[in-house]
Amino acid sequence: MVNMTLLLASNSPRRRELLSGLDIPWRPVALRDISEDYPSELKAGEIPLYIAREKMAAYDLELRTGEVLVTADTIVWCDHRMLGKPEGEEDAVEMLRFLSGKTHQVYTGVCLKSIADEVSFVCRTDVTFAALTDEQIRYYVKTYCPLDKAGAYGIQEWIGYVGVTSIEGSYFNVMGLPVQRLYAALQKLKM
Repeated sequence: MVNMTLLLASNSPRRRELLSGLDIPWRPVALRDISEDYPSELKAGEIPLYIAREKMAAYDLELRTGEVLVTADTIVWCDHRMLGKPEGEEDAVEMLRFLSGKTHQVYTGVCLKSIADEVSFVCRTDVTFAALTDEQIRYYVKTYCPLDKAGAYGIQEWIGYVGVTSIEGSYFNVMGLPVQRLYAALQKLKM
């Protein structure tokens, strides 16, 4: 992977941070305005995989040898309900109330494209929250402003420290990019 350069189609500061940790050269590419609508029959991990593929399809970049375009999308799934990014502070409060005391799933769909290959996958992580008080929820929403995060929380922030009782699967997936799975896929990608 010495001659590989990743092109990240994401504005997420967490995805940028995680990708930097792989020690593979990368650069951001301008994120296209993509609708995040999806067919209503899709459930759980099918949703972010569909959206990641739609993001990939929106790019007509002429890739060079060694370049890999990366798109991703993350959702929270709880009780047969999809939680994306909250629309405001009260929506964030309601999402966290809904997640309080329950186990939910975080799904991230990832697509990779080189000049010779295209690969996509979905990663699932189970996260359990303790019962959160309204005071804790409101403190978190006011202090950390989680409006750009699926499910209205960042596991790497205060709410993850005090609220997450267990996690099964990739911690980094919950942050928005399953870097171990991404690295493994990159090793197998035809260039």
